[in-house]
Amino acid sequence: MTQPQTGTIDFIVEGETFQTVCEVFGDLKSGGRPLVALHGGPGIPHPYMLPIADLAASQGIPIVFYDQIGCGLSTHLPDKPAEFWTVELFMAELDNVLAHFGIMNDFDLYGHSWGGMLAANYVISRNPKGLSCLILSDAPASMELWAVGTNTLLSEFPQDFREMLKKHELAGTTDNEEYQQGIQRFNEKHLCTVKPWPAELLSAFEALEADATVYSTMIGPSEFNITGTMKDWTVVDDLHKITASTLLINGRYDDAQDVAVAPFFARIPKVKWAHFAESSHMPFFEERERYMKVLGDFLT
Repeated sequence: MTQPQTGTIDFIVEGETFQTVCEVFGDLKSGGRPLVALHGGPGIPHPYMLPIADLAASQGIPIVFYDQIGCGLSTHLPDKPAEFWTVELFMAELDNVLAHFGIMNDFDLYGHSWGGMLAANYVISRNPKGLSCLILSDAPASMELWAVGTNTLLSEFPQDFREMLKKHELAGTTDNEEYQQGIQRFNEKHLCTVKPWPAELLSAFEALEADATVYSTMIGPSEFNITGTMKDWTVVDDLHKITASTLLINGRYDDAQDVAVAPFFARIPKVKWAHFAESSHMPFFEERERYMKVLGDFLT
């Protein structure tokens, strides 16, 4: 892995200045088209995605990672009201990152999980002329379809386990240790099946636990109990507006089940779908070599 360059970008929102911390692998002046990577969560900082930095070494592709505000090393804002945390906010932050590096006229965009949702929303809303390729990895086209998939996955767990989760959700005790252990049991089957979890992933979840403001506001207490402001989010009816060449990725055991990914495939004009039979939500850990080949072939 090449040594990254790190830096901080000022991000001004309604007169307030916040900091977006970024990490760049490869040389943005090399002439290679840069790939901008959007992390998941929302609120799970970028280091868990660092396996895709393999592309900087193997393919010479410059890659820009950054922590969206509210998480990681970027500005934390635990006291902001729920209405502050919007998709538009994070699209504006992406605008700011592209402008800072001067790459808005020629770039590729990668989004994992929530990052894929943000990327799809961004391309539909902004129609960026400089975008060449779009990668939507392990991301749903709507939260309703995400819930259909995760409920199907939950149905495969024992009844007493499902009843325990529901009990805490109804009682509002989702911070209870029993519920949190239940989430981890689900995640070990459908978020990342590598045992033990990679250090980068553990640190990302430790960061989420330390400040869950963005995640709890926009998503809710868990991947399968969506109560936040994103509950009704969808881009299904606007997917035909995505004209960039698009790569879809998901895993057999993924939180982002086929039902949630299928609208991208059905409605985006130029699209390819790569399915990972031995993976859940993190195929860049679970089938790393094939994942990098699929990305590299698509981008080059």
